[in-house]
Amino acid sequence: MNDMAAERRGITAKIKARGGRGDRSPLGTWFWDIDRVLLVLTLFLIAIGLIAVAAASPASAVRYSGEHLKFTPLYYFWRQVVWVGLSLPVLFGVSMLPVNVAKRMALVGACVCIFLLMLVPAIGVQVNGAKRWIGFGFAQFQPSEFLKPFFIVTTAWLLSLRAQDENLPVTTITFGLTGLVACLMMLQPDFGQTIVFATVWMVLVAIAGTPVRTIVGLLSLAPAGLIAAYLFYSTARNRIDAFLFPGIEGEGASDHFQTNAAHATLTAGGWTGTGPGGGVAKFGLPEAHTDYIYSVIGEEFGLIACGVIACVFLAIVVRVFVKLLDEEDPFKLLAAAGLATQFGAQALISMAVNTGLAPSKGMTLPFISYGGSSMIALSIGMGLLLAFTRRNPFLMRSPYVARWSPSA
Repeated sequence: MNDMAAERRGITAKIKARGGRGDRSPLGTWFWDIDRVLLVLTLFLIAIGLIAVAAASPASAVRYSGEHLKFTPLYYFWRQVVWVGLSLPVLFGVSMLPVNVAKRMALVGACVCIFLLMLVPAIGVQVNGAKRWIGFGFAQFQPSEFLKPFFIVTTAWLLSLRAQDENLPVTTITFGLTGLVACLMMLQPDFGQTIVFATVWMVLVAIAGTPVRTIVGLLSLAPAGLIAAYLFYSTARNRIDAFLFPGIEGEGASDHFQTNAAHATLTAGGWTGTGPGGGVAKFGLPEAHTDYIYSVIGEEFGLIACGVIACVFLAIVVRVFVKLLDEEDPFKLLAAAGLATQFGAQALISMAVNTGLAPSKGMTLPFISYGGSSMIALSIGMGLLLAFTRRNPFLMRSPYVARWSPSA
């Protein structure tokens, strides 16, 4: 008992010596429990995104204005500043939520977003041949972007129920949910996002402890699904044909033009880039501020900057999975792993398209591409990820702290 009392006094002295560690207010608790490295990396990506959108904005303003004087050259940049201003409070607010509250919010959000996805074919707004948005004018939003984090948390919750009852058919239930979402996404059409949803589901099922035989069976369905998509889904067929057969004419020709233009823009600046505002190739690039912003970064800031950005995305994913190595809560483990997988998969696909390693998919680069729905939805997802990885490393050092705190 004397040893325990001495250790308690030692912990109290350390907390007082560290100043803010003794602050048990909600804000103080959040500050010490949050993964500050993960938060800093996220804010770094957002800052890079503002610089990149400023670089891409003149090209997009000229291309989509119809009249050169209709938009200011930095039109998309100033709009992105507004979206960032709206998104940061969302990110910080969601990251402060208790785990149970965050889970309930995600379950409700998933139901609402799936309902809205069902309405998209009927009342959605068509842009560039795809009907993915609901609303009008400035108030348009993309339900599928918001569904991603909510779907992941909902799937993680369902799979975590296996820890309570191994006989629950959670794999079958989540398979049906994923199939429903995939069908709704392909109706838009949005083949790229369908791949992201399916990939995240596969990763979660594997982490949840699904038998190896079942995993192998599911993986064997992937080639069959790809062949079926090629045969019966024109969007997938056109993009695959354009990617595999560059000389093809028809609907897929525009996709091949985009990937060629993206690759040419990406490499136009060499290793160090032309400098901010010095890019020329970007003016021939469609969607320079959204899908192909990584190429604009390559032209104006160089391939070295592109490599740094890729390393930041990798660092975020690796840090999350390393932190989860000792996570004992099945739900938090699955939810955080799924959110990190979605984040990394989206970044990987976007960069692969820009470098010509994958067919065009209309995938934005997380926190860097322009877009209100994308920015706010990603902030919700990262806020959930920060909430599920919150833990106080100092207070967890002692086996006695679980039963005692200085305020007790």
